[in-house]
Amino acid sequence: MKIVELVLRNGTHRAFALFVALAAAFVAVALSAGLPLSGETGFSVLQNFATFGPVALGLGLTMLVREFDISIAGMFGLGGCVAVLVGASGPALGVAAAIAVGLFGGVAQGVFMTRLRLGSVAVTLGGLLTFGGLAYVLTGNRSVPFGNLEIALAMNAPILQIFSLRSLVAWALFIVAAAIVAFTRVGRDMIATGSDRQASALAGVSTDSIIIGAFAASGTLSALAGALLSYSLSAASPAGLSDVSVPAVAAVILGGASLSGGTGRPLGTAAGVLILCLLRTGLTALGVSPYVHEVVTGAILLAVAIADGPDLIRRVSDATRMPSIRLRASGPRSS
Repeated sequence: MKIVELVLRNGTHRAFALFVALAAAFVAVALSAGLPLSGETGFSVLQNFATFGPVALGLGLTMLVREFDISIAGMFGLGGCVAVLVGASGPALGVAAAIAVGLFGGVAQGVFMTRLRLGSVAVTLGGLLTFGGLAYVLTGNRSVPFGNLEIALAMNAPILQIFSLRSLVAWALFIVAAAIVAFTRVGRDMIATGSDRQASALAGVSTDSIIIGAFAASGTLSALAGALLSYSLSAASPAGLSDVSVPAVAAVILGGASLSGGTGRPLGTAAGVLILCLLRTGLTALGVSPYVHEVVTGAILLAVAIADGPDLIRRVSDATRMPSIRLRASGPRSS
């Protein structure tokens, strides 16, 4: 019971435990149904991870400082369009342009919020509409092809059977972010800002800079994810690349983050993304209807929300203490 309490209290541990449990369940069901298990299944999971992972990571960083970036979907589409349009003369130039756009957009939103003392929801909602509108303007409301098929093949080529260039980049981003949050002063300041902004400011933390940096990272990661996906598809479309918001939010919540700030870590978000990707790939492989995916995902999110409730944790904690209390009560008494 003590282990259960520790898992419930730690969002990252809980997310990885849930992922392992779901993976074991899918393997058991697949074997009992006679379905083949191969590296292609893992490759499909990690390809989805490469699409949603960086976006969820950026959103998670803003939630860590008690803010919320709604503009991720708009920046995701804009980054892809910019990369394809600029990358015709060189893919690296296109990626650099997308990163620059994401960085500028994130910084601009952070500056508006901190200088004018505005709420992140209102500002980033405006950012969502602005970035999405710019993508439509740049592409003329049409799909833009990317003529370099060699880049698309390289993006999707299997590495060690289950990885691709995109998924390796996504994992590298998570590892770097996890190291920054866990081992640097910037990471500690982010946690402090999200936990108690006023106390952090009194302690000398530049909370405005932390918030601007979090949104700069979110914009950059979303634009980079859109650029890499557009290269892998050999096309960019502002309309077809906008369904990342709900999976990203779900992944961050599954990973242990909270709108109250100060909680949730990059590796927990990675586990949350893996859970969603495993559900998509596993349920599809089992022949489950697409609408069932949403039902299962919603049920898991509800279970996680219940697990986050203080009443459940208190009850588990009380249950773990009961055996020791009973032992002390029934122990030998001195005469």
